[in-house]
Amino acid sequence: MTVTAVGALAGLILSIILILIKIPPVYSLLAGAAAGGLLGGADLPATVGFIMEGAEGMIPAVMRVIAAGILAGVMIDSGAASSIAAGVVRLLGQKRALLALVLATAVLTAVGVFIVIAVMTVASIAMAVAYKANFSRPSVLLAMVGGGKAGNLISPNPNTIALSDAFDLPLTTLMAAGLPSAFAGIIVTYLIAERLKSRGSFVVHKEMPEESSKLPHPAAAATAPVTAILLLLAGPVAGIEIDPLIALPAGAVLGAIVMGQSSQLNAFFISGLNKVSAVAVLLLGTGAIAGIISNSMLPALITGTIEAGGLPAYAIAPLSGIFMGGATASTTAGSVVAGEVFSGTLLELGVSALAGAVMIHAGATVLDHMPHGSFFHASAASVGMTIKERLKLFPYETAAGFVMALTATIIYGITGLF
Repeated sequence: MTVTAVGALAGLILSIILILIKIPPVYSLLAGAAAGGLLGGADLPATVGFIMEGAEGMIPAVMRVIAAGILAGVMIDSGAASSIAAGVVRLLGQKRALLALVLATAVLTAVGVFIVIAVMTVASIAMAVAYKANFSRPSVLLAMVGGGKAGNLISPNPNTIALSDAFDLPLTTLMAAGLPSAFAGIIVTYLIAERLKSRGSFVVHKEMPEESSKLPHPAAAATAPVTAILLLLAGPVAGIEIDPLIALPAGAVLGAIVMGQSSQLNAFFISGLNKVSAVAVLLLGTGAIAGIISNSMLPALITGTIEAGGLPAYAIAPLSGIFMGGATASTTAGSVVAGEVFSGTLLELGVSALAGAVMIHAGATVLDHMPHGSFFHASAASVGMTIKERLKLFPYETAAGFVMALTATIIYGITGLF
């Protein structure tokens, strides 16, 4: 039994509407999946079967995300993330303060801190920079958002974990392949932020955050992510396969010991689990809607439309990432749905697993800041920005994401190097 394209699309639209009216995303996605299957002509048992099939496909990614929560808990609650961010800003100085904010957020997301948390972590530094250097609020927020998008492409985060599973790729290979797009994103974000530093509202003295308490030394703070990445690299370099399920918690535990905070490990575990539980549950919801879409005629319709328009097969990857990232207002959800639905199609059409995964991931950054998502509102709140002013930033962050997607498409699609 196959779901019609109209039914699958109706389910996806219903999910978006429910998210817009503040229904929790996982329930919105589950409701959309159920409605999509039934409206698309499948009976109730088949619809439930498709939903379960999609959710089951997410279990490996969910387990790895839960393991990544230990790293997130250590990085954030130990002060390691703040220490690294402050160290980057001190290193580059006030003359390159906006570049420092871009890099600080990119580094934090690259070492496994979720982008929302990375922006909120750097926000206190950004507010101080904006006040002292007289930079506008939009310029520092764009610096953080663009930097976070860039770091996302090279991070052991839920996006890359899910895509590496969908395309059966080593996690470190996918992370490394995102480097060109990440560099392009950093450059264009910095250039746009520089042009915005005199536009928009400015930070006043009463908004200045309190000084941070004593933080660990940046070298000690970097121990956890560096160890985790080195363990992940053991496979490609030494032929010793260490799964993220092991590498990420191991790096986190060693980092806590080096920072002299081993007594706080249980607190870090609890905090990390709380931070990733929503993402883990969201992955099951995205798996549910992906199960409906992948068992529908929608992928074939999209593929046929692209071919009829004269576009090459590889165009499916970035376009599906853009579409799903915008529909779900999430890089994670967009990457997961596009990867689960289109990985088989891309491979059948001769697009390599690495190329498909990288282009989907980069595409998902283009519209992941849509107003119906939590990132839009959390990022605005982090710097005290009004919704009206936050909306004015939309085209600039879209441009940063588009450059990253275009870079990935040129390197992995048009030139066909991989």
